Amino acid sequence: MDHHYDPQQTNDYMQPEEDWDRDLLLDPAWEKQQRKTFTAWCNSHLRKAGTQIENIEEDFRDGLKLMLLLEVISGERLAKPERGKMRVHKISNVNKALDFIASKGVKLVSIGAEEIVDGNVKMTLGMIWTIILRFAIQDISVEETSAKEGLLLWCQRKTAPYKNVNIQNFHIRCLFATFNNLVTKKFFLTDIVGTARPDEKAIMTYVSSFYHAFSGAQKAETAANRICKVLAVNQENEQLMEDYEKLASDLLEWIRRTIPWLENRAPENTMQAMQQKLEDFRDYRRLHKPPKVQEKCQLEINFNTLQTKLRLSNRPAFMPSEGKMVSDINNAWGGLEQAEKGYEEWLLNEIRRLERLDHLAEKFRQKASIHESWTDGKEAMLQQKDYETATLSEIKALLKKHEAFESDLAAHQDRVEQIAAIAQELKYGTPRTEKLLETIDQLYLEYAKRAAPFNNWMEGAMEDLQDTFIVHTIEEIQGLTTAHEQFKATLPDADKERQAILGIHNEVSKIVQTYHVNMAGTNPYTTITPQEINGKWEHVRQLVPRRDQALMEEHARQQQNERLRKQFGAQANVIGPWIQTKMEEIGRISIEMHGTLEDQLNHLRQYEKSIVNYKPKIDQLEGDHQQIQEALIFDNKHTNYTMEHIRVGWEQLLTTIARTINEVENQILTRDAKGISQEQMNEFRASFNHFDRKKTGMMDCEDFRACLISMGYNMGEAEFARIMSIVDPNRMGVVTFQAFIDFMSRETADTDTADQVMASFKILAGDKNYITVDELRRELPPDQAEYCIARMAPYNGRDAVPGALDYMSFSTALYGESDL
Repeated sequence: MDHHYDPQQTNDYMQPEEDWDRDLLLDPAWEKQQRKTFTAWCNSHLRKAGTQIENIEEDFRDGLKLMLLLEVISGERLAKPERGKMRVHKISNVNKALDFIASKGVKLVSIGAEEIVDGNVKMTLGMIWTIILRFAIQDISVEETSAKEGLLLWCQRKTAPYKNVNIQNFHIRCLFATFNNLVTKKFFLTDIVGTARPDEKAIMTYVSSFYHAFSGAQKAETAANRICKVLAVNQENEQLMEDYEKLASDLLEWIRRTIPWLENRAPENTMQAMQQKLEDFRDYRRLHKPPKVQEKCQLEINFNTLQTKLRLSNRPAFMPSEGKMVSDINNAWGGLEQAEKGYEEWLLNEIRRLERLDHLAEKFRQKASIHESWTDGKEAMLQQKDYETATLSEIKALLKKHEAFESDLAAHQDRVEQIAAIAQELKYGTPRTEKLLETIDQLYLEYAKRAAPFNNWMEGAMEDLQDTFIVHTIEEIQGLTTAHEQFKATLPDADKERQAILGIHNEVSKIVQTYHVNMAGTNPYTTITPQEINGKWEHVRQLVPRRDQALMEEHARQQQNERLRKQFGAQANVIGPWIQTKMEEIGRISIEMHGTLEDQLNHLRQYEKSIVNYKPKIDQLEGDHQQIQEALIFDNKHTNYTMEHIRVGWEQLLTTIARTINEVENQILTRDAKGISQEQMNEFRASFNHFDRKKTGMMDCEDFRACLISMGYNMGEAEFARIMSIVDPNRMGVVTFQAFIDFMSRETADTDTADQVMASFKILAGDKNYITVDELRRELPPDQAEYCIARMAPYNGRDAVPGALDYMSFSTALYGESDL
């Protein structure tokens, strides 16, 4: 095929500024400039294929390097060249090259393969200029100008900062000095500068090389910037994932250690030990658990922020290690609170039980001591068989003595059941005989019968007056005080009974003295003497004021307890509603559509500040609660709020405000990343609020389905499940407003993709399918270069070289399309 070179064809790319002398076209100086410039241009490309030329009209004669040059600059494969040495083989190869040039829309006139094979300098230079025009200059466009005008405009802009440089055409020698100052690398060193009127083609070739060098550097810089941005996002996300995993592990481990302690219901044997347990629990609720509540809240905030950033950077959702999902942590936390629930109540019940046991033990000790003194010698007396050998008169005396004992026993009947049984046996084993007629015996018997119950009454009174008591309210102490006053009212009658009993004893003494009766021993029917009765009576009289004092002190203590109840109740009745009100206000702020997201954020931060400033009131209430527990106060009729209610409410308030602030911050991230207007954001919020039928700030599955249907989605269960996996990747069963706006604006974000990152790496790699360690370290900052080197797999393609790295699989892995 014959091709002819048409000089007018060059004017399709550019028009000469003026008509030069035709003689100048044959100027040997210009030909020399073109030979050097075109040779250098060709070698700048051939070196990429590992070769070069020395003589431009000789080295292209066989067509092999000409075909190779076209493959390098076009990035395409040409037809297979002929390897023969004959002229026909060379002509075939050159024709293949010329055919390829023609296929790119270039008209070749007056250039034939034979002239190239024959080494025609003029035709060879014309062919190379045509190639330069098509592949290096034609596509240059600056502000929609022609290629030549665009290149000239580019030169003018690049040299604008230089004084005394005014470029108007491509014959200006100062171009060389100017551009060699702009870059350190000198592309072609020619003797153009020494020529009075430099060759335009040589200069344009020279300048186009600078243009492409600058353009390539700019592309490399853009590619490196894109990669750096993507890697920075990826490193930040990896750090967030690592932080989440560690925080989740630490929190789950703390929960695992704490639950057995809360589930342990083994009681202690002393009040002191149980009170220490109560103190430990107070420390747990006031010192140890609150930081963990904040950690859990921060964990959820970090998780939500991470998921938002992953969505905005076109990355797949983060899936924590097994057992560390937010739902897993919530379940573990629920187990903690279940174990915690009732633990304090159990502690208080145990303390109350031990208090009661201590009271009963003291009461038993006092009563047992009294009864032991009464029973001393009684059992031995009842077991005597002296009636078996007694005379009739002795038996009568024994019967009277036994009747007196029975009277005494009756008074102790409810206290000494075993002794009563023994006495009953004796009673039926003693035969009844005639009545005792002697007056003195009757008086002794009467004395014994009345002294026994009175003595028992005094002993009971002494027991009651010395009895310990447990009361927990003013009403209970008032009941004890009333009973004591009623007891004191009976003392005058009791004193009369005492005097009557002593009168019987005095009557016996009077008979003995009057009739000079010789009485051997004391009253055979009782051991209770008048001295004993008087001694116990005196003791009762001394115990009464002591009891008065004890009741007065307890009454004062209960009054103090009541003050503590009222003080706690008054504060709790303010703090409890305040917490509830703040929760409701935060909920309203988070769904309102007044102002911008920044307005909402500022409003919420003001609330957060006011909440933090309220903490001293919570601490004061905790102090009052501690005083209440230390005073063993178990009930409080002045409030329905317990300290645990307040603690839980306060923790929920802190976590709610933190989560809500985080939600708005994530909404701002999404809005800015996707370019959502305030008007669109308001529309999203109005739609969301409409379908949030339960007004919880979240849509459940059915609410979201109804929302999608209202927007025209026609979907089956499979499609709805697919959409739910996007908006609810953690399978919580709800759609947050953040996830909703992500879904509604999912196509609008200007995010990088795996293909874009791959293309950027390809630029840094010089269009290769792999990249080397040296290239990464040269083009990227040190930390990001090492990040890539550590994670890129070896490249195993056919064109691999030692140490080649696979940037393609690395790029897809960044976006979850393969494993990193």
